[in-house]
Amino acid sequence: MAKTKTKVCTHLDQIRDLPPRTPEGCEECLKTGDEWLHLRLCRECGHVGCCDDSKNKHATKHFQKTKHPIIRSFEPGEDWSWCFVDEVYV
Repeated sequence: MAKTKTKVCTHLDQIRDLPPRTPEGCEECLKTGDEWLHLRLCRECGHVGCCDDSKNKHATKHFQKTKHPIIRSFEPGEDWSWCFVDEVYV
């Protein structure tokens, strides 16, 4: 019987303890006056972007542009992180 390999994040060394650059909301949406649904914080640089349920998907666009792999939820009461590269919760 073959063992199932558990996916793990290989980018934990890239997590930085930085404050959010725009604690009041999505960095790009604030500039354009647009709306967002949920916020995500880049664990490498502090960028705050909107989630993929938001029309602009700035958190994912930030990853695509910078290759910063890990985001965490920036929503009150939520405590999870996601690695875009390894596609796993951290």
